[in-house]
This record gives sequence, C-alpha cells and structure tokens, in this order.
Amino acid sequence: MENFDYDLRSVQEVRNLARLGKVATDKLAAYTGEQIDKILKNMVRVAEENAVCLAQMAVEETGFGKAADKTYKNHLASTILYNAIKDMKTIGVIQEDVVNQIIEVADPVGLVMGIIPSTNPTSTVIYKAMIAIKARNAIVFSPHPSAAKCTMKATELMYKAAVEAGAPENCISCISMPSMAATDELMHAKEVAIIIATGGPGMVKAAYSAGKPALGVGAGNSPAYIERTANIQKAVTNIMASKTFDNGTICASEQSIICEECNRDAVVAEFKNQGGYFMTAEETAKVCKLLFKNGHAMNAKFVGRSAEVIAEGAGISIPAGTRVLIGEQGGVGDGYPLSFEKLTCVLGFYTVKDWHEACELSIALLQNGIGHTMSLHTEDRDVVMKFAAKPASRILVNTGGSMGGTGASTGLMPAFTLGCGTWGGSATSENVTPLHLVNIKRVAYGLKDCATLAADDATFNHPEITGSCGGSSVSPAACGGCGGSTGAFSPAQYAAMGAALNAGACLDTPSGVPQEREITQDDLMDLVNHLVNAMKGE
Repeated sequence: MENFDYDLRSVQEVRNLARLGKVATDKLAAYTGEQIDKILKNMVRVAEENAVCLAQMAVEETGFGKAADKTYKNHLASTILYNAIKDMKTIGVIQEDVVNQIIEVADPVGLVMGIIPSTNPTSTVIYKAMIAIKARNAIVFSPHPSAAKCTMKATELMYKAAVEAGAPENCISCISMPSMAATDELMHAKEVAIIIATGGPGMVKAAYSAGKPALGVGAGNSPAYIERTANIQKAVTNIMASKTFDNGTICASEQSIICEECNRDAVVAEFKNQGGYFMTAEETAKVCKLLFKNGHAMNAKFVGRSAEVIAEGAGISIPAGTRVLIGEQGGVGDGYPLSFEKLTCVLGFYTVKDWHEACELSIALLQNGIGHTMSLHTEDRDVVMKFAAKPASRILVNTGGSMGGTGASTGLMPAFTLGCGTWGGSATSENVTPLHLVNIKRVAYGLKDCATLAADDATFNHPEITGSCGGSSVSPAACGGCGGSTGAFSPAQYAAMGAALNAGACLDTPSGVPQEREITQDDLMDLVNHLVNAMKGE
C-alpha cells in the first residue's frame, strides 16, 4: 500500500479496524461479569504502572499541561473510575420491579468510536476504554493529530492488558494514520454503533451529523461566583488549585471570577496572596491578542501553558511565583475576550452588587459555554438553589471546577466526557458512564385483562360512546349527547346531516328523518354549533 496516498491508506486502515472491532464486540457480548471484571482490573494495573510515562509523553508531544497533573488524570481514569463502576450492573438482569413485574436487561450497544482530544489524550483513552469494556463493547479511537503518539501508546497498553486478561483480539484499537478522511470514514462506518466525541466544537458537531447515536460535549466557559457568605480563603484556594491543575486544560475549569462589591477587596487580596496577578488594561489587551486568533478561537500554542510562558509571549513582566493571570472585564461578548473559554492559566474578573447581578452575569457568561459547568462558593443554601436554575449541567458548590466537574472532588461519576444537555447540543447532561453504552431492554408481564380493559377500569367513564345515558339507552341524536350537551353525533349522523342539507332538508326531528323545506340561516347556525361542540367533546 506504500504506493497509495496517505489519506487512502488511512481510510483503508479505518475500514479494517471497524470490521475487526465488530467481530470483537460480538465476542464480548457473551462475556460474564466475572470475565469483564478480570479484564478491567488488569487494565487498571497497567494504567497505573504507566501513568507517569504516559503523562510525560503527552506533555512532550503536545506541550499542554503538567506531567504531575496528567499522571493524576490517568489515576482518575483508571483506579478511581474502576472503584466507581466495579459494582455497576451492565450485564443481563440489572433491575427487577416485582410489583409492576418489569425486568430490565442490559445488552451492549455495539462497536464504539472514541474521539480523543489533545488536551487530555492518555487519560481519555483509559477512561473510554474502561467504560466501553465494562459495557461489553469494543472501541476504536480516533486521535487528535497533535497527540497521536501518546494516544496510540495508551491504546496499545490498554489493549495488551485487556487481551492478557482474556479479552478478544481487536477489542481496543486506534487509527495509526490520523486524518480528517479517516475520522469521517470511521464516523460513518456501518460497524460503528455509537460515537463518544470529546474535542473541539467542530468535531463534536460532525459526530452528531454522522447519522448515528452520539454522545458529545460542548465548550465550557464556567463562571465561579464568590458570594458574600463564602469562606474567601477556601474559595480562592479551590479556584487556584483548579485553574492551575494541568494548566487549565479541563473544560470544567473556571474561566471567570465573580465577586460582590462588599467582598471585592478581600477577594482581590486573597488572589494576590495565592499567586494571582491582576493585569492592567494594557497588559490584558496584550495577553488577549496573544491568546485569541480569528475571533474567539484560542491560539493552540498557548493552550495549557503556565502564566509565566503566557506573560513572556505577551511581553509583560509579572512577579516571580505568579500562578494565574487575571484581567478585569466590563462586559460579556465581543470586545471582552476574557469572557470566553480560556483553557490556560488566565481568568476574567467581574464585580457585581449582589446575587441578582451575579445571576444575570452568570447566565450571560454561560451563553458562550452553555450547558457545561458553573461553580459558586457560599454558605447560603438558598443562594445555591437559586443558582441551580442556571443553564449548566453541573452546578458545583465550594469546590474547584476541574476536580468537581470530573468527579474527583465531588460525588459525580468520574468522567472525561461531560455532557452539556440540550443547552449545549448534547444528547446527555450527565458525566458519561458505562450505562450510557448499554441498551436496556424491558421485559414486561401482563397485569390486566386485555379483553376487559375498559369495563374493568373504574376511572374510564364515557357512557356516550355506547349510547347509554343516565342508565337508559337513548339515541344520541335525541338527547344531543350525554349530560345535556350537544354535538355527540356519530360520523354517519353528520354525513346524513350534510346529505340532508344538500337535498334542501334539515334534520330537526328526534327520529332523524329529514323533512324537506327551505334551509334557513338558523338551520345552518345550528349545524355549525353541533359540529363545533362535537369537536370540543361537549
């Protein structure tokens, strides 16, 4: 195949991977819970043994983030995830309702396509491979070109670990020759049953346009509101830990800070105390010019970079030990670049009068990352419930966005695919788990006699359909319908009315026998009223 173009070879590779993956999926469908658990345990072991080297590979290849934090991401995607899903029922009978006699049975969805981002390449491979195998599905990965080597390495490690523990061949694979043509081919491959898309908006949109089920995520633009009752020191500590975690590459990380006039001075002082540098308007403009290209699209060269690297690139001087660059903003949208997503160590900063203004500002900011995540720091539960109405799938309280959204510091399921609901054009608002990769069949026993459903139903009371009124059988035309209402005529009777009118007659006798005479305006109005009342069910 060396004589063929790269794109052609990559497309052929995808077709082979899809066919082999389908065979593996069919084999996995017969595996027991014990077999699957054995495979997962070995995958966790191998993931932990290689957590550091995978993290280092990702940083070296992409330049994004920090190896220490990526190592923890690999740990979250393996050990922490396994502990969360190990007792999850995904095979056979998963639930039974004895009262309503319904049995729920889980089946695998089929071959999964996993799209991998450059920001979290190795951890997302581990995570998606784990949830796919837990649900008895094979998976084929499509790597981001700038993270192809580390993505492929993580895939190889997970695949070898799975096969070593008894999984079928080709159950976990990856495109080795990434290209747009290859990714598109895999999206549309008949063998692929579902797509899990984690990446840029364009890639996610393409996944949803492939004509098959897809689980995608939208962009994040999480505001963090420090309300007047908040423990400011703790709030800033959590925000700084989250925003600097892997240099802000997690979409749930904070993008803007909102504080109130009454606590502004204390908030600013605490951020400065913990390594936050408040830029001047001129410095903010320089940083924004560096970070954004073509409108609000972020310059990939500065994704996941430290505050020091960004400052140097923008030509501004910052104090030693600066962890995050902060720029005050006077609005949202065009003209206020820091009101958009920044997957790096830069934050926008806003001051409001009270929670009402914070509410309006949060909604405005979320429009640029709608449905994803927002966080607030408060000791007032009423405020929490007011903000629970915001258009975000994860409302995080007194925790960092990166850790809270992915389930590392909250009770949410550990995940690196965070649904944004219909707000963000996503099929789910949840953290994606193995339960999103199973079809649940429902076995339902009959509880009622089909032949006597209406007669046995005490809540069904429509005597007009049988011509019975008040216990006596009368003609609907004679009584105008039960309960004294008019218009309860059968279709045949209305047809007779129409025929009578056409013949110059009017049905105005109890027997319904037409009496020929001239049609009057009153006759027409009576007929219209009958028809209107009948349509209303009166």
